[in-house]
Amino acid sequence: MILYSFRRCPWAMRARLALRYAGCEVQVREVALKNKPAELLALSPKGTVPVLDCADGVLEESLDIMRWALRQNDPEDWCLRADPAAAQQADALIARNDCEFKLQVNLYKYAERYPEHSREHYRKHAEAWLAELEGLLQGRPYLFAEHPSLADAALLPLMRQFAGVEPQWFAEAAYPRLRNWLQGWLASSLFKAVMAK
Repeated sequence: MILYSFRRCPWAMRARLALRYAGCEVQVREVALKNKPAELLALSPKGTVPVLDCADGVLEESLDIMRWALRQNDPEDWCLRADPAAAQQADALIARNDCEFKLQVNLYKYAERYPEHSREHYRKHAEAWLAELEGLLQGRPYLFAEHPSLADAALLPLMRQFAGVEPQWFAEAAYPRLRNWLQGWLASSLFKAVMAK
């Protein structure tokens, strides 16, 4: 299996997390986004990463790759099969992350491209999301269970991006549980493995 990836892309990052967690033997091919290889474009004409070329065909969306990996092996129940209600809530949270929070991160990170408002304005607009995640982490180390889930891994890369825009602000902000959650992931052997150059 071949995964076409870009190390810092949040979507490729979460695909690598799930594949590594599930123990899928995959060859990662780092793609230069300004010089995309012909074999990638042949598999996926849209030319975005991640793309997984596997026995079941070609998967072109990070969430599809994550779910495929977990169907192969899910030793810690990232899919939350033991709690179907939580699994539904997790799916809804991922959908909002990938749509709403992604837009907020873009506005905040690239505020100079959107001069209608200040970076601080965009950050404040995103804080409702941070507060919601902080609430989910009350009384447990992960968003929906005592162990990681698909939602944790799926949300991690964008939250990492958000926290990196103004690290000092994030370090002092009133979201200690969210900060601990993020730091726990960033310090994990799983995350370090998928971010290795």
